[in-house]
Amino acid sequence: MTDTFSKPKGRSESPEEREFELRAQIGSIWSGGRLFIGMYTFLVASLVFSYFYLRSSNNGGLWRLPHQHAPIAYGWSIYLLMVATALLANYGQRRLRKGDDTDFQVAGWTGVLCGLVALFLQIWQLTKLSFYPGSSGYASTFVGFAVMNLVNIVIGTYWLETTLARSLRLRRELGGEKPELSKAPHPASAQLFRAGVASMAYFWSFLAIGGALLTAMFYVM
Repeated sequence: MTDTFSKPKGRSESPEEREFELRAQIGSIWSGGRLFIGMYTFLVASLVFSYFYLRSSNNGGLWRLPHQHAPIAYGWSIYLLMVATALLANYGQRRLRKGDDTDFQVAGWTGVLCGLVALFLQIWQLTKLSFYPGSSGYASTFVGFAVMNLVNIVIGTYWLETTLARSLRLRRELGGEKPELSKAPHPASAQLFRAGVASMAYFWSFLAIGGALLTAMFYVM
């Protein structure tokens, strides 16, 4: 009898199989990032629908009482910080694609700082409101918007920070000069990392776009 069972063959993969697996993983990151953006879009759409429905119906004249005004300075400061974070995330991604990992790190950590300041201002703004959540339609939708924006900033800033931390971890794991820029198919960590960076920057872009509509609704209209 042969010694097949005593000496099993090791698992081998062809270059084509490794390439297929890598493309599948990158595709999963791409799909997951876009799915997350789709979920955020539905969340924004539900808030926009509530806002305009309550505003148009204005039952009992209780859409918005005369003294109910959100702190405009806080609102615009939060939005501008979110835009700055989005711009820094996209700038860092472009610099990384061009091979400059230092600019990516500087832009990323500056974006994290902007996100943390925006998070602090969003929490502080809730303590400065001159109305209660259920006092009118505007008050209810504004508090919903503030809480939603709070969650968005936490998720976006956490995603940006973990992306930067992963970049530092790649340097320790792979070694060499600028390992996160490697295009080698094995190990595929660098290519998967860059796909994650693209999804993160794309998500921050949508946060800035959605924030423009919501900021106009609650601070301009």
